[in-house]
Amino acid sequence: MTRMLTALAAMMFLATPALAQDGDRQVKYKERTEIDFEGVDVQGELVKPQGQLLLDRRKASFNPLIRLREDFNKEMKASVDEVK
Repeated sequence: MTRMLTALAAMMFLATPALAQDGDRQVKYKERTEIDFEGVDVQGELVKPQGQLLLDRRKASFNPLIRLREDFNKEMKASVDEVK
């Protein structure tokens, strides 16, 4: 059983370099491609979207994550106690 696993592992180890042998090919593309449509008649129709665009944009209202405080009475009283 161990010989079979060892042989299988050796075959997999030796087969992996064969996967990377296709790296010698270099692909070269033309610098510029031109397509000539002079001899071709192109037919079609203008398709408009069904529906209307909403032009009435309202300002989005979000739930505020920051609560603005209007008074700092507790902190002011605590700072007076610290100064004494």
